[in-house]
Amino acid sequence: MAQLHNRVSNKELKQKLYEEDFDRTTISFYQYFAISDPALFRDEMYQALNAMQVFGRIYIATEGINAQISVPTHLFDLFKAYLFSIQPLQGIRLNKAVNDNGKSFWVLKIKVREKVVADGIEDPHFSMENKGKYVNAEQMNQLLASPDTIVIDMRNHYEYEVGHFDNAIEIPSDTFRDQLPMAAEMMQSHKDKNIIMYCTGGIRCEKASAYMLHEGFKNVYHLEGGVIHYANEIKAAGLESKFKGKNFVFDDRLGEKITEDIIASCHQCGKPADTHTNCKNDACHLLFIQCEACAKTFDGCCTTACKEVFHLPLEAQEVLRKGVKKGMQVFNKAKERLRPRLGIDIEVK
Repeated sequence: MAQLHNRVSNKELKQKLYEEDFDRTTISFYQYFAISDPALFRDEMYQALNAMQVFGRIYIATEGINAQISVPTHLFDLFKAYLFSIQPLQGIRLNKAVNDNGKSFWVLKIKVREKVVADGIEDPHFSMENKGKYVNAEQMNQLLASPDTIVIDMRNHYEYEVGHFDNAIEIPSDTFRDQLPMAAEMMQSHKDKNIIMYCTGGIRCEKASAYMLHEGFKNVYHLEGGVIHYANEIKAAGLESKFKGKNFVFDDRLGEKITEDIIASCHQCGKPADTHTNCKNDACHLLFIQCEACAKTFDGCCTTACKEVFHLPLEAQEVLRKGVKKGMQVFNKAKERLRPRLGIDIEVK
C-alpha cells in the first residue's frame, strides 16, 4: 500500500530541506466546490504530491480545498498539470509568494476537516454560490479612493498589526466564526456604501462576502487572491501599494514585505518592529513581535522566565513541558499581557 503519511521526524525533514540542491516555489490556492468523499480525495492527492516532493499544508472538506505549499521549481509544470487535471481545479489562480526563500515548508500534511474555513454558519440556506464581486489591484485602488467605500480586514489581529490597507477596519475578534456576525453588525449603518473585504489569499474574504450578501448587504466586493495576489499585481503593473507594511503568512517565513513601512511595535520594548517569532521555550512557543535588540536580550524568548527555562538542560525542560497543552498561543494586546505558561504569571516587558 502506498505511503499516505509522513514517518520522518521534523528535525530530519528540516535538515533534508536545507540540504536540497534545487529551488522551490511557494504558492497558495483554494477553491470552493463539492467533494463527495474528502478522505478518498485526500489520499489520492497525498500520493500524487508526495511523489513530486511537494511540501506544505492542505485542508480538504466537503466544501472544497485550501492549500499553502512548496513545489520543487523544476517540477512546477508537472504539478500544475496534475492539479489542473482535477476538473473543478482546472485553471484556478495559483498565488506565488511575494518574498520566497523556498524554505516555507519541510513536510507534506493533508488533513480532512469539516470545513476548509471554520465559519460557524449553520443556516442551511447559506450558499457560496452567491458571493461578492472580485476586484483586482487597480480596481481596489480606485475604490479605496472613494469616500463611499468601506474596507474590512477579515484576518486575525496579529496579521492586521504588522500590515493592512489604508483606513482598513479591523474586526476585533480572535476567530473567523466570530468575525462574520460582528462584521455584519458593525456595517449595519453602511449598507448603502461599497464594502470591500480582504484577507491573505482570498479564501476567508470570499466566504465573508457571501455571508454579507446573505445578511442583506448589496454592494459587496472582495479582493481577488487576497493580499498576496494584490502585491504581485501592483508590482507587475507599477501601481502604488495601498497596503502598508508586512503580510503575515502561515508558514516558516511568518511574513513577507509588501512595503518598507513598519507599522507595528516590539511587544517587549515598544520600538518599531514587525518581525513575528515563536518563543524559543518549547513549552511556550508564543507568537509575538520582537525587535533584534530584544531577541538578543531575551535569546528569542518572550520573557525572562521563558529565557531561564530555555537555558535549562533538555531533561529539565522536558519535565516542565510534561502535560502542558500548547495550541496556537498568540500575543494579544487587548489582554495587555503575554499569556501565562508553565504556571508562571508573565507580564509584558
